Amino acid sequence: MLTHSPFLLTGARHGRAFEADATYRADGQAKPVILFVHGFKGFKDWGHFPLLADFFAGEGFVFVKLNLSHNGLVVGGTGDLEDLEAFGRNNFSIELDDVGQVIDALFSPGATPVPAAELDLSHLFLVDHSRGGGLVLLKAAEDPRVRAVTTWAGIADVDQRWPQPVLAEWQRTGVLHVPNSRTGQQLPLHYQIVEDFLANRLRLDIAHNVRRHLAQPLLLIHGEEDETVAVAAAHTLHELKPDAELLLVPGATHMFGGAHPWPARELPEPTRHIAEATAAFFQRQQ
Repeated sequence: MLTHSPFLLTGARHGRAFEADATYRADGQAKPVILFVHGFKGFKDWGHFPLLADFFAGEGFVFVKLNLSHNGLVVGGTGDLEDLEAFGRNNFSIELDDVGQVIDALFSPGATPVPAAELDLSHLFLVDHSRGGGLVLLKAAEDPRVRAVTTWAGIADVDQRWPQPVLAEWQRTGVLHVPNSRTGQQLPLHYQIVEDFLANRLRLDIAHNVRRHLAQPLLLIHGEEDETVAVAAAHTLHELKPDAELLLVPGATHMFGGAHPWPARELPEPTRHIAEATAAFFQRQQ
């Protein structure tokens, strides 16, 4: 029997509430902890992500996933993107701080509903999907409490290198819209995301931080047919950290077979493959 424990945090810097949850087998034994970070337009209960939580809990981990505070979801809301103003006010610094706040909560007795006896925080692992890959790499580079990292279809650079005419128009209007093909929404991105990147360029420089500061073991997983984040990103990260392990999945696309909603009771096969590889990698770090 697995325990599912939701909890709520409030951003120390921005004051916005965001949700997280932990899935584990409550047996009184300290277990390694995995913190999962979703990607752009994603959220913690997207598609097959709840099944991932059950899988890793079954493998002997405490699996924690969060909604990044400005991902467009509302506490007590529909469970999908609905607060587009918050989505537009998101930036990479906010997301990094959100991940850090969950880590801090795990290390603070009573800050989450998971009993301290269930947590082996000397083995804290980070895993991501897509844009979340940049976050887990950057967070691990600045936080030695992280023991090891795995990226799933992770990005290698947060600098989008928008053409100068696009940047000029974006700065003039204050907002750029990107489509969400799943929902048909036009999602706003306020220009402040560019300003935040420029103001925090060194902290947000994945190449610099992976090359200079990421000491932890790293597993890079990428689908060879990824249509959203080209497989070249995995090769770039591997060049930055040659001692990283690299797993390329033939035929796999960006979501590793998943979709939202996900009505099946089993993980899609490509996702199960990478989940098993990730669990084995983290178990080797213990």
